[in-house]
Amino acid sequence: MNHLMLYCRPGFEKEMAAEIQDKAVALDCFGFSRVVENSGYVLFECYGEEDADKLARRLPFRELVFARQMLVMTHELAELDPSDRISPILAAVANYPQCGELRVETADTNEAKELTTFCRKFSVPLRQALRGAGKLTQEETHRRPVLHLFFLANNHLMVGYSYTTNNSPFHMGIPRLRFPGDAPSRSTLKLEEALHVFVPADEWEIRLRSGLNAVDLGASPGGWTYQLVKRDMMVTSVDNGPMAESLMETGQVKHIKEDGFRYRPTKKNTYWLVCDMVEKPARVTHLIASWFRDGLCQEAIFNLKLPMKKRYAEVEHNLDMLKTWLAEIDEHFVIQAKQLYHDREEITLHVYNMQQLVRRKSGAIQ
Repeated sequence: MNHLMLYCRPGFEKEMAAEIQDKAVALDCFGFSRVVENSGYVLFECYGEEDADKLARRLPFRELVFARQMLVMTHELAELDPSDRISPILAAVANYPQCGELRVETADTNEAKELTTFCRKFSVPLRQALRGAGKLTQEETHRRPVLHLFFLANNHLMVGYSYTTNNSPFHMGIPRLRFPGDAPSRSTLKLEEALHVFVPADEWEIRLRSGLNAVDLGASPGGWTYQLVKRDMMVTSVDNGPMAESLMETGQVKHIKEDGFRYRPTKKNTYWLVCDMVEKPARVTHLIASWFRDGLCQEAIFNLKLPMKKRYAEVEHNLDMLKTWLAEIDEHFVIQAKQLYHDREEITLHVYNMQQLVRRKSGAIQ
């Protein structure tokens, strides 16, 4: 097999297929996608013998909007003998380099949930067998590929690998977050996941530190404000609707009852702008760009609600608009976009100015 495999949210296989087709062509890698609706993954079959590996190395995973994981798929093993599933797997990876991590996974679908217990139990003897065969090591794991086994049934799986420098660090591409019991809404997990995905852990003390000023547009009842308050920021929450009393009692939240599209701060001291409003994507995109144009924030995380049809086209249109508008302000803006696990019919975007961030990290901006 010479396939690139991409995990995605079930129901978004067509969007994932359209995206990988565009990205592959840009790298002179040609092929076609095999799509099964609601399967939670896409297989991109490459015409060139080495193209799947080329894409896994050179196509930046962080630039893929709909992908939860990206790996090279080399073997499909079907009708395995339940008494010995390990021998065919060892044979399949015989020519693999030594890997630093094993991930035994399945699709994020209701049908595949019954396989999760099997995958967890099977990983224990398989890991021992791989170490005994010299295919898995605990040394310099950050330099070695990740070995993936993707089970479609307990006797049917696909074997592949990803690169630690260009993949999702999470099992199945999903960060495991717990809903905090004192949060006012489950939407809080969307912002928490975005922070984990978009902001490197070693930069949290700079970019998510205590005392920063933040604005939450469309804040009610406070799911996103909660994440900012949790990190000891001072938050202006803008919404005509009510805010959770537990947040107001912290003394860190100023609630302004106003339309999020009309509000503008009187001072230019906002670091974070966050926004999760149910509105047309183009209108939200223009709103966020205007805040950067007017110098009203330094980083922003916001959601775009997608239409039921032509979702990939809508994403590309808004990203192109945002890139054009920000380029007119400064050439150093960075835009990241991802359909996160806790997103549904939406994607999450992150915008910041790289030059300003470098200055901030060097201590020039306090």
